[in-house]
Amino acid sequence: MTFARSIVALAAVTQFVILTGCGDSNKPYSPKPAWSGTPVALPDVPTMPARPAKVGDAYTVWGASHHLRSVVHTDEVKNKDISIIGWIVKTNFADAPECAVHPTGKADPDGCSPPVPAFWIADEKGDTKNAMKVLGFASNFAQLYDQIKKDEKAKEGDEPNQDEFLGTPMPMPTPNVGAKVKISGTYGYAYTKATSGIETDPRMGVLTYAKLEYIEKPPEPAQLPGMK
Repeated sequence: MTFARSIVALAAVTQFVILTGCGDSNKPYSPKPAWSGTPVALPDVPTMPARPAKVGDAYTVWGASHHLRSVVHTDEVKNKDISIIGWIVKTNFADAPECAVHPTGKADPDGCSPPVPAFWIADEKGDTKNAMKVLGFASNFAQLYDQIKKDEKAKEGDEPNQDEFLGTPMPMPTPNVGAKVKISGTYGYAYTKATSGIETDPRMGVLTYAKLEYIEKPPEPAQLPGMK
């Protein structure tokens, strides 16, 4: 009998807790008034520039570098053969040391450590901050020296020199600042054909040259230090 009374009492307590825990259902909802204090000044939503990833069948410099860093698009460009259109905004030809500026057939002297010939392309003229490095159009400055000499006497229809080490035809005329080009080649984070080591760029990537088409030729012929 005592046990039965305990069960009844427990049930009553439980029902009381449930009912009181739910609150007073007869009390109407009273919304809080809107904030009447000093309004918060939020900045305008910025307008993002509309940048195309491609122009026809070729990528822009921005488009290729964006896709390379993108988790979604990286497989479309990383270590793939693609074409990129851009303006040549910079070269390292002026960095060629005197010991490396000579015709082919002559070896660089001991201790001569020139960089690999390179130029950079960008979507806008003069934009060296957002430029992509292009390598592999010349293996060394001697190869470039011979091609520049050939440029001086070249006629319509002449074929460019073949790089002796890379086995690819060199661009003709030699690339220089101010030209607009469409370059085809292998694109990725690194250039591995250099005998002096691997060159990388984790932001813009590196394009390894295979073919170059001029949209606008360079306004001035390329030169190496000491050439006349």
